[in-house]
Amino acid sequence: MQQILQNKKGLVQGVFDQVFDKYDLMNDFMSLGIHRLWKKNLITMMNPSKGKNLIDVACGTGDIGKLYLDNTAIDGQITCVDPNKGMINKGKTKLSDYKNINWVISKAEKLPFQNNLFDYYTISFGLRNTENLEKSLSEAYRVLKPGGRFFCLEFSKIQNEKLEFIYKQYSKLIPLVGKYIVGQKEPYEYLIESIEKFINQEELIDLLKKSNFENCNYKNLSNGIVSIHSGWKI
Repeated sequence: MQQILQNKKGLVQGVFDQVFDKYDLMNDFMSLGIHRLWKKNLITMMNPSKGKNLIDVACGTGDIGKLYLDNTAIDGQITCVDPNKGMINKGKTKLSDYKNINWVISKAEKLPFQNNLFDYYTISFGLRNTENLEKSLSEAYRVLKPGGRFFCLEFSKIQNEKLEFIYKQYSKLIPLVGKYIVGQKEPYEYLIESIEKFINQEELIDLLKKSNFENCNYKNLSNGIVSIHSGWKI
């Protein structure tokens, strides 16, 4: 499934080239800091074991990787992947004390890894920024080991009408604050538009099943502002 907005030449790359230096700060503002709890929920849902290996795609500055290592007593190697070099460099600096992270610059649609390599695959707030959802999910399936599990934390469709109204009004402020913090509002206009146009919870479940994942399910957080989708490679 091609995503029209994300396929505009250079748009997504340009967005993150502009925001990577203030990425963590804006995440805190956009979610009122709740993104940290959402990410902890993902790790809790995963319940990772020692000796397992993780690939975190669209890793940003490495929040999921850090939580994963902290929850497994910094055991084993993990791989953090992002298409933006600036974001990767920011993550390397931020997590310089963690010596067992492999940082890789790559798109989700074409990962430079062999088949059946990872126990866990995570992608947080990144799937909606890919150019092709089906290719991204197919690659996730390919690099997972049999018995491996896929997790996606992403903005979703709110289940409460009153909350949805409040959220939409709040969203209108985000580009204005982005202009104040980053100096440009356009990247945040894109981010808000990408959230509005992204598929709903059930549509993502259907795509996971079409990509051969089994036992697929999702969990809404904050009344569906975000959801965590999961599927297994059997």
